[in-house]
Amino acid sequence: MGTPEFAVAPLEAILENGYDVAAVVTVPDKPSGRGLKLNESAVKQFAVSKGLDVLQPVSLKDPEFLSALESYQADLFIVVAFRMLPKVVWSMPKMGTFNLHGSLLPQYRGAAPINWAIINGETKSGVTTFFIDEKIDTGNILLREETAIEESENVGSLYDRLMAIGAQLVIKTIEGIENKTIAPKPQSQFIADGEIINDAPKLTKELCRIDWNNDVKQIYCLIRGLSPYPASYSTITDGAKSFDMKIYDSTPVEHSDGSADLQPGTIFTDNKSYLHVACHGGKLALNEIQLAGKKRMKIKDFLLGFRDLDKYRFI
Repeated sequence: MGTPEFAVAPLEAILENGYDVAAVVTVPDKPSGRGLKLNESAVKQFAVSKGLDVLQPVSLKDPEFLSALESYQADLFIVVAFRMLPKVVWSMPKMGTFNLHGSLLPQYRGAAPINWAIINGETKSGVTTFFIDEKIDTGNILLREETAIEESENVGSLYDRLMAIGAQLVIKTIEGIENKTIAPKPQSQFIADGEIINDAPKLTKELCRIDWNNDVKQIYCLIRGLSPYPASYSTITDGAKSFDMKIYDSTPVEHSDGSADLQPGTIFTDNKSYLHVACHGGKLALNEIQLAGKKRMKIKDFLLGFRDLDKYRFI
């Protein structure tokens, strides 16, 4: 059971390891784009290419769906980036239902664990498999695998790494359940004394807006944690004209020119090769951006086509 690309890698690994996938459950096709063409999930596209049965229920409590699901007599349900399951679904298979989650549970329960780990400046992340229960991401842990977050890494590269690590952890988990070599453990056993547990709620547009009054490292982590999608953004204005700008890549810059006293959002540029923005405790060099309605570009290309930048500031 899954939807995005993150769920395709485990499904592919399950097939490659010779397991019989009875069926795949994913979201209904959604109309998108100007022509409202029906858009299929990444998991559906892959499943169809492999000739697998695909179920796309609108409601997970629909009697027809439940009857179809039961008819497959699957031993085990595996969930990766899907929806919260009702008990009538997750309690169905005799070996249980386990979920692959993109964090080291119990840290970062919720919809956007990979983003929030980087936004909060963590130095490590990982993936966890756990048995599903009544609550969200709280079930007994089966296996965890840790990986370091590189200093300049963004959510795109961490997502790709965790996808590969997660696919292999799913296989280890299936083998452990099958061979009865895994002892599920409550999540409370993985909390160190005094450790604060962070959540990973759904990303909002307001979260993506940069507040230049914040600390330079905090903004740097926010940009990395939202790049390439959905991307952080700010508004640039000269008082008369304003433009929204997405920021995909940046580098912290130490103050060396008395700019520490300048108002956050103040722009420093030679109009040719660099664009620095003042924030609390430093400046941030913007490396890759996208103006609303324009294509994504390196900062040098942006500066070639944007006039009088020294009259603007970020707000």
